[in-house]
Amino acid sequence: MAGAGEAQLAALGLTLPAVVPPLASDQPAVQSGVYVYTSGQLPMVDGKLAVTGKVGAEVTPDEAKELAKTCALNALAAVKSVAGDLDRIKRVVKVVGFVASASDFTGQPAVINGASELLGAVLGDKGVHARSAVGVAVLPLDAPVEVEVQVELVDA
Repeated sequence: MAGAGEAQLAALGLTLPAVVPPLASDQPAVQSGVYVYTSGQLPMVDGKLAVTGKVGAEVTPDEAKELAKTCALNALAAVKSVAGDLDRIKRVVKVVGFVASASDFTGQPAVINGASELLGAVLGDKGVHARSAVGVAVLPLDAPVEVEVQVELVDA
């Protein structure tokens, strides 16, 4: 059954994807108390990366920002897999974004804005969060961006 969070996704023309299976020995998300922590989510669509490479070289910052939105969407799917319903999200607490960056690229915050903006569009005030945006040399599968999310759930 779709709640208000998924209705807002639909209003934005988006659907929650299937949970992306882990690439290693981890879980897409785990719950501890009232918190759900996602593993790093890559911009996977239908089981594959549409784009690979470094931001500022093979991938433009605008492309990477869109990929960060996909990462956030995948993170919401991972949260739902544990919480059962996006409406249980009390607030997004923290977002950490990693950007595989060309050596002279310094626009990591603008790239990760894609994830932050998606969470705000879907969750409203509950999507406002603390954040880190970090440039790295390489990410799994040569992905340009990876995002992890921590959310607080309402008591159930």
